[in-house]
Amino acid sequence: MEMLNPYCGVDRDPRGVVRLTICNAGSLNILGTPAINGVREGLEALANDRQIRVLVVAGQSDKSMIGGADIKEMAKLDQASAEKFITGLRDLCEAARAFPAPVIARMPGWCLGGGLEFAAACDFRIAAHDAHFGMPEVRVGIPSVIHAALLPRLIGWGRARWLVMTAENIDAPTALAWGLVDVVAPSGGLDAAVEKTVAALLECGPEALRAQKSLLRQWEELPLKESVDLSIGVFGQSFLTGEPQRLMQGFINRKR
Repeated sequence: MEMLNPYCGVDRDPRGVVRLTICNAGSLNILGTPAINGVREGLEALANDRQIRVLVVAGQSDKSMIGGADIKEMAKLDQASAEKFITGLRDLCEAARAFPAPVIARMPGWCLGGGLEFAAACDFRIAAHDAHFGMPEVRVGIPSVIHAALLPRLIGWGRARWLVMTAENIDAPTALAWGLVDVVAPSGGLDAAVEKTVAALLECGPEALRAQKSLLRQWEELPLKESVDLSIGVFGQSFLTGEPQRLMQGFINRKR
């Protein structure tokens, strides 16, 4: 594993799949400011690498990808330092959301608060069979903020309201039924489930996937007519990459 910084380890394979491991944040991968900044810097550095086709984000232990934000650090904050702290966490989540290639969150164990906000900013969430999820912030006197704003879009207003206002945890089958995660792996099968999704993404045109991710991000913000009209130009531009010509011809040749 290559260490980009003390909090960010990277493994690359020949297919263009990169695994980013969050390191040195304790067994539950609790994020304080140094880890938040380290992982964000790692994501921003990797974002410039056009060879990356899929990014998998994992924790160093199998207890968690990101357990949550560091309560010991947050307990000492005042208004100004609280805003600075949460801006750092926002920038980390946004680095995943803005990452040009697809991002898979590998989610064993616990995923709470800031960890779930980060996971919501990833493209795919693949959970262990015994994973648990929650937004406990209101129990410690703060609201859930920043990329918790993605939750109503993912799971609907009622379920998002339940998570952020009751602070009750949900298990993996519930998270799957709600649409909070995409896949729940069988016992011992988390890496196989991640690999299955990686394999599906590698079957797709890398430039097409990057264009699709960018479009999805814009569709979240734009009115419907603008979303529809904007995508016409993106469709045209895809023919400049050579991918449609190559992949469509391959499809036609297979059909013969």
